Amino acid sequence: MKKKMLLLNTTVLLGLGGVLSTPAYASTIQDMESQKSQIQNQRQDVQSNIKAASDELTRLQAEQDQMKAQLERLTLAEEENNKKAQKTEADIKETSKQVDQLEKEIKLLQEKLEKRNDILKDRARSMQESGGNVEYLQVLLGSSSFGDFVDRALAVSTIVDADRGILTETKNMQDELKTKQADVKSKLASLEDMKAELDEMTVQLAAQKKQKDALAKELKDKEAKNEELKASLQSKDSSLANEQSTLEQNIKDQKAAEEAARKAARKAAEQAAKEAAKKAAEQAQKAAAAPSEKADSPSPKAAPKASSNDVAPTSAPAPKASNVATVGNRWIGNSAYVFGGGRSQSDINHGLFDCSSFVHWAYSQVGVNLGPLGSVSTETLKHAGTQVSSSQMQPGDLVFFDTYKKDGHVGIYVGGGKFIGAQSSTGVAIANMSSGYWKQKFNGRVVRI
Repeated sequence: MKKKMLLLNTTVLLGLGGVLSTPAYASTIQDMESQKSQIQNQRQDVQSNIKAASDELTRLQAEQDQMKAQLERLTLAEEENNKKAQKTEADIKETSKQVDQLEKEIKLLQEKLEKRNDILKDRARSMQESGGNVEYLQVLLGSSSFGDFVDRALAVSTIVDADRGILTETKNMQDELKTKQADVKSKLASLEDMKAELDEMTVQLAAQKKQKDALAKELKDKEAKNEELKASLQSKDSSLANEQSTLEQNIKDQKAAEEAARKAARKAAEQAAKEAAKKAAEQAQKAAAAPSEKADSPSPKAAPKASSNDVAPTSAPAPKASNVATVGNRWIGNSAYVFGGGRSQSDINHGLFDCSSFVHWAYSQVGVNLGPLGSVSTETLKHAGTQVSSSQMQPGDLVFFDTYKKDGHVGIYVGGGKFIGAQSSTGVAIANMSSGYWKQKFNGRVVRI
């Protein structure tokens, strides 16, 4: 009887197993796993593309930030240079007024001298007619000009007191005239230098404006590409989200179907077991109760522990010390030229230099002081070291160029016929002095600090 009951229970369990593992159900799971694998692979590809696009976005953003900073520098430089141009114009007008006033004073002096000249001639002529001093007459007749006559007449000891007073006053007037003439010439020369500087400044401002407009257009183009890239990424992300949502819903539906099938199978198996047990009970009414069998539930396997490898962080190598010929490379593309700039910490922080202040800054970075920053100029720098032949130029030497005036520009020789300096149209940059514009402007002055 026990054997019959065991056989019956085994039959029931086999029937239950057959219900829970039907070929149709297995086929659905297999299809689902295959679909899931395909979508996962596709998602990995899309995520890889998204990462690459995100990296490109980051790079573009950094480049845009750098360009915006340069545009701000150029705008600030343009404002400062415009102020300088306006001040120069005002100085020119003021100097012109002074020149006009000096010319009026010179004209008055010349008129006074002409009157003095007439008086002295009359007195000399009167003396000649009355048989006066012969030496005095020789002075008058032997002089090559009125100025020469005055100088010679004062040297004659026999001149009467009245004439000596006129001659002394005339001499003083002549000296004053010479002084004022020298002053006029000096102011006119200064005026010409200022005008040349203004003309050069106008050209440089136009170049800076052109550079600024070019950077603005480039920035606008890059921003457009950036927006296009963003739109593409958003489209990909939306498509990926839809696929992921569809997959999750399919999995959810399949799990629900699986659970429903299992419940239905259990219910059918339990019903079949009840019916089988009922039949067995009817056949074994007199038999003793059949022993129950306990199913040993399998002990869960311990999940393998994931091992982690700790990676020790690596530190970046310490930067090498730069010499004076290369220390300024950090400002290339990150600076702008400003007349009189670079003489305050604020200007330096914003990368605003002129040629001499950049040289002063570069040498200060390697521990060399080239004098007070506020008064540094090409004139002070050309006397800051020892002049050497241009055939003996070495990296770090100062090189000078005649631009709007003699020694109007200075830079630092870097070797290979090139120098680094704050150039008016580019800011800090490396330029070629062995050909083109800078070769024509190089005046041969080389100073070794």
